Amino acid sequence: MGEPGIDGPVWLPLLPPSLGEYLAPNIQPVPLIPALTLLAAAFYLAGAISLWRKGRRWSPVRTASFLLGCLAIIIVMGAGIEGYGLRMFSIFMFQQLTLMMAVPPLLVIGSPGTLLLRSTPHGRFGRPALRVAIWGLRSRWGRLAIHPAFMVPLFLLSFYGVYFSGLADLLLPNWYGHVGLEVLFLAAGILFTVPLISADPLPTRQTHFGRMLDIFAEMPLHAFFGVVIMMATAPMVKFFATPPAGWSLDPMQDQGIAGGLAWSYGELPGVLLLMFILVRWQRDETRGWARADRRSAVAGDPELDAYNAYLRQLANRPMRRQ
Repeated sequence: MGEPGIDGPVWLPLLPPSLGEYLAPNIQPVPLIPALTLLAAAFYLAGAISLWRKGRRWSPVRTASFLLGCLAIIIVMGAGIEGYGLRMFSIFMFQQLTLMMAVPPLLVIGSPGTLLLRSTPHGRFGRPALRVAIWGLRSRWGRLAIHPAFMVPLFLLSFYGVYFSGLADLLLPNWYGHVGLEVLFLAAGILFTVPLISADPLPTRQTHFGRMLDIFAEMPLHAFFGVVIMMATAPMVKFFATPPAGWSLDPMQDQGIAGGLAWSYGELPGVLLLMFILVRWQRDETRGWARADRRSAVAGDPELDAYNAYLRQLANRPMRRQ
């Protein structure tokens, strides 16, 4: 089963694109990622409910954040928008930016790793899952996956490498390649976001200054990439140059919209992440000062005590005669 220009189990909408058609419940023949996302949401909710039943605390805000991220994935890859994204550059770019920039912070704020460690039973069936999770946290592969030397180039590959190398034209005509790119976008976004804002136990943690450097290194990518696409005088992706005739689309106008989305929509989540990091940095600094003050009140401050003793010594020293 397939549609003209696309191999694999896909379904293309017949009506011209519109907001109603984008959000229509037109599920693809094989909704692989939405089904897996729904399963992940069910497991997460089951873990949260198990903690609540045991009288243990788990943040409803984290739960709502993770479920909202799952809902965004289901809509972006499960509703009618997925069908139009098969042949429209602007819609595919919207899906990419959502999967890379909007969804990962929602999932990461949900702290699924911490929930897994707290809610998984330590008995016969839960022990293997815990061992795998702990191995992932302690392994060198886990350190490599969230290291800037790996995640930043992966982020670059997801934009410049996909579109400027011809990889998009190679993979998009096939359902497996299309879904594979969507999985790549989501994975790249999660790996980029985890070191920045995750509260889960990680193999290594960056400093707040290092997180800001990562954000500042990433933010210009969308603007420059979007400007390049908007200024292009020929189709960047040949596969999107021939949309279905029934959709009444101008490919170059659609490409311009894709560039505008990369320039505008891609910047907003980065700004929000930067604000989140600054607020957390200020909060951690305030907590550090408060802890230092409490320690000084209980045990004293050796440097301050030595300085005060020095001042008292000067005050008690007899003045020399002029």
